[in-house]
Amino acid sequence: MTRRIKLGLVLAAALAVALAAAAGAVAHGKAGGTLVFAGAADPVILDGPLVSDGESLRPIDQMFEGLVGLKHGSTTVIPLLATSWKASKNGLTWTFALRKGVKFQDGTPFNSAAVCFNFSRWYHFPGPLQTDAVTYYWNTVFGGFANPAPGSPGPDKSLYRGCKAVGQNSVRIFLNRRSSSFIGALALTNFGIASPTALTKYKADAGTVDSNGVFHPTGTFGTQHPIGTGPFKLGSWRVGESLTLLRNAGYWGVKAKLDKVIIRPISDNAARLQALQSGEINGYDLVDPADIGTIRSNKSLKLLSRPSFNVGYVGINQKLAPMSNPLVRQAVAYGLDRKSVVTSFYGGRGVVANQFLPTQLVGFAHSGVPNYPYDPTKSKQLLQQAGLSLPVAIDFWYPTNVSRPYMPDPKRNAEAFGASLEKSGFKVTFHSAPWRPDYLGSVQSGKAQLYLLGWTGDFGDPANFLNVHFGAPNNQFGFNNAALFSLLARADAETDLAKRTKLYEQASILVMKFLPMVPYVHSSPALALQQKVKGYVPSPVSLEPFSTVFYGT
Repeated sequence: MTRRIKLGLVLAAALAVALAAAAGAVAHGKAGGTLVFAGAADPVILDGPLVSDGESLRPIDQMFEGLVGLKHGSTTVIPLLATSWKASKNGLTWTFALRKGVKFQDGTPFNSAAVCFNFSRWYHFPGPLQTDAVTYYWNTVFGGFANPAPGSPGPDKSLYRGCKAVGQNSVRIFLNRRSSSFIGALALTNFGIASPTALTKYKADAGTVDSNGVFHPTGTFGTQHPIGTGPFKLGSWRVGESLTLLRNAGYWGVKAKLDKVIIRPISDNAARLQALQSGEINGYDLVDPADIGTIRSNKSLKLLSRPSFNVGYVGINQKLAPMSNPLVRQAVAYGLDRKSVVTSFYGGRGVVANQFLPTQLVGFAHSGVPNYPYDPTKSKQLLQQAGLSLPVAIDFWYPTNVSRPYMPDPKRNAEAFGASLEKSGFKVTFHSAPWRPDYLGSVQSGKAQLYLLGWTGDFGDPANFLNVHFGAPNNQFGFNNAALFSLLARADAETDLAKRTKLYEQASILVMKFLPMVPYVHSSPALALQQKVKGYVPSPVSLEPFSTVFYGT
């Protein structure tokens, strides 16, 4: 096993050149100023392990850092709070040398005890926080808790076994099994190291979880006092209005150029564009493909593109009848006019997906993948073969007040898919809910039968797509497939690249045979900025540091 694992996704030469140019510009850029950036929704909470959505992770990524991170603009793993790491021969013990002289934003020293405190917190989350809807990433990456609640996985299912401080500046993390994706997973913003003092003082884990799987904190760590080691710290957060980040003058690394970043939630695509045109904001994410021409024609504005590293899909919950029947799931797949949706609503920035993995990842299957072209007649035949009377009533969920990189306008996608399903033997009843806080919680807790969702990769490894979603029982898909779970576990444990590739190709094919969801698009999202905003480097994982941004001419 190599000392440092360099994961997937080779950058295009143009992106590498742009990154180098941006880095050089930052070195000579003018410091100071305020950037006003528009997101599509409010964060859920400012506590990495308790969220899974990009709107929450954007500000969290500015305030917190993990042991490792990603090189700007890429999925290459680099040192962050750890300066180096290596694995034991059996791959079960990882030793990390920690960066010295780092302090949390509240003055608490960063050291080995702080690292182990965080891992222990995650592993010992109380029962209400152990659900997929709350601690999604711990569940999908590490998969077990020290004291499992009824229905939650226990220590025997966990990748994580323990953490030991070795002096002040070194830790050992013990695993129960080999994992080729472990280092990449640690680059997730969700596993940023928080101040033990603040976690305790502000009662990070105190609160209740409602019937939709939404965490309502009674402590104030995740709402008022999120304390990490990052280049920015929280100034204020007024839900529905703005979240303000302030430059951390005591940051251990290269200081942020900006004095302040204000993130405003603007859910409507047209309103975000109008705010940029008027100068009310300086930039925004998730540009509606229909607005690209307008932005390009404005000399004071510019477009940046992210590499395509996502998937949009129609999820299928097999616990909600009749979706347990594979014939019905196949009927859904044939009943979705995916090509028309991608052609109509992505402005030439999307391609029809035939499997879950993006094309550039190891494990993308170039042959043998089941094909489900739009075929209403085939769909009706499969439903009748399943013993059902037409039309078959189904519930279709979509989120409101949000745009996502893989889904710029959820309502239009849902309505188009609903129309094609109605032609294919189904009777569709739509349901919708705001992204914050209800939609994700409802979907991840298993309440939605058919639903729109998607995924932007967090690091360049197939495990981040396939193992995260299909490597263990998952409430949002409602299935238990021992063969698939075993195959994905073998793939993640395999260190020989050729063998690993074949295993993930097999898994890609098996997922499309089993159909826990129907993928429909891989998109290349666009960002819009004022021309004077410099140093913004688009990331494949949709989390860009504001610390490199400055104003230029």
